[in-house]
Amino acid sequence: MTSKLRTTAKPRLTALLPLLASVAWLGGAGFASAADLVIGTASEPSAMDPLFSRTGPNQNIAMQIFDRLVETDAHLRMQPSLAESWSAVDPTTWRINLRKDARFQSGKPVTADDVAFSLERARNVPNSPAPFSNNVSGVVSAKAIDATTLEVKTEVPTPDLMERVGFVYILERASAEGKSLQDYNKGDGLVGSGPYKFKEWVPGDRVILTRNEGYWGAKPAFETVTIRFIANDAARVAALRSGAVDLIDGVPPADLPVLEKTAGLKVHAIPSARLIYLALDTAREESPFVTDKDGKPLKPNPLQDLRVRQALAKLINVPAIVERLLNGAGLPAGQLVPEGVAGFDPALKPVANDLAGAKTLLQQAGLKDGFGITIHSSNDRFAGDKDIAQAIGQMFSRGGIKVNGVMTQPYNVYASAASRQSFSAFIFSLGTTTPTAGPGMRNLFMTADSKAGTGGFNRARYSNPAFDKALAEALTQFDESKRIAGIQAASKMVFADLPVIPLYWQKIAWASKANITYEANMAEDTTAARAGLAK
Repeated sequence: MTSKLRTTAKPRLTALLPLLASVAWLGGAGFASAADLVIGTASEPSAMDPLFSRTGPNQNIAMQIFDRLVETDAHLRMQPSLAESWSAVDPTTWRINLRKDARFQSGKPVTADDVAFSLERARNVPNSPAPFSNNVSGVVSAKAIDATTLEVKTEVPTPDLMERVGFVYILERASAEGKSLQDYNKGDGLVGSGPYKFKEWVPGDRVILTRNEGYWGAKPAFETVTIRFIANDAARVAALRSGAVDLIDGVPPADLPVLEKTAGLKVHAIPSARLIYLALDTAREESPFVTDKDGKPLKPNPLQDLRVRQALAKLINVPAIVERLLNGAGLPAGQLVPEGVAGFDPALKPVANDLAGAKTLLQQAGLKDGFGITIHSSNDRFAGDKDIAQAIGQMFSRGGIKVNGVMTQPYNVYASAASRQSFSAFIFSLGTTTPTAGPGMRNLFMTADSKAGTGGFNRARYSNPAFDKALAEALTQFDESKRIAGIQAASKMVFADLPVIPLYWQKIAWASKANITYEANMAEDTTAARAGLAK
């Protein structure tokens, strides 16, 4: 690690030459025609099965091939999609009415039976690193009343039902039933009703989609969409500037001022609802990457002590990270969701950087001389992820913590390892893609239970029965004001306990050629459906 936190510098042109050479092949025999779109994306999906993983890279592919019952606009407001309308018949029974003109890419109509099949399959996908079972937890049954009417029964009152089941991808039963993960990865069973059809996946390289000419919605803008996986930030920017790709995501904050002033290019930016956080292993008496100062296993695990978690939070100077590493493209956070998402609580403030206070807490916890820890992170998931991990390591070192190492991996490998509880302190993120904080809190903080469908993203296996009860009760309230107040109360409870240290909400940006439009969105979707040709 370097000795101090430094501003990320822009690479010199000479340093970019090898990167330009490495992406020269992206253009193929020539640049894409106006009817084609080439996207350069930072992260690669782990599978083609739309219900295998709820992580962003997987969903960015799935949502172009498959539809959901509802979608969100750029500001997370829920909009009808395959579902035209829905209503609660009683507190535990819902009727969902499907649009009658939607058809799968096979030409067959989308039916309530296909939806029922998809909801059932969502709870039974083996080895999922980020399961959709949370979306259907508490659903007792989903059955077709007729071809376009679905009845859903729940165990308890579920006023936010459409924020859960509404975001499950709908598969054609006839094509998908009985298919394995390997089948989906080869394209077998990938029959959706979305704007684009699957053509090819070359792991480590690209996904190719073609226009669904029979799409029920607005005609897709492009005949062919090629999604290239370019993890290196500088290479991705270089590919756009050279014309090898039309659109990129994950624009590095340091490059934004230059791209905004570059003729022939456009930047599309928006504040997101993605929380970047440091997760801590509070579940195990002995954690794999926690040691004493001599590097020997340490028991009991100090991360189980609230005072230690508070100390670590005080050691992290989040405003410095945001300003120096992100060029201001972030907002320090003290809770899961930012202002504007229902459940945000203005009383929950970010933890202030306080070196002296952190040392006092460590001393009170009997760790005056600190302890050892390894920090893990992705290196291609969000802007500056690996640099932020290094910076946090430096900050911990100043507080007397021995940082045994900072280890980073590509996200598609890292996410699976985190889901196997392989780490002790690891940087992750959760993007809220629903109008309220409730579903995200169920996913991130409730006790992980695959049968109950809770804690699907609770990779550190935090468990607090009092919190579980408080949030579960809040989410049964049909009175919206009571539901939001309950979510806020549960939020106070969990962030006082600090199973994760909230860092910041990231501001996100895409960049494109000037002839390409793009709808920047808080959900962070990178899809051809949000792109178009400028008039």
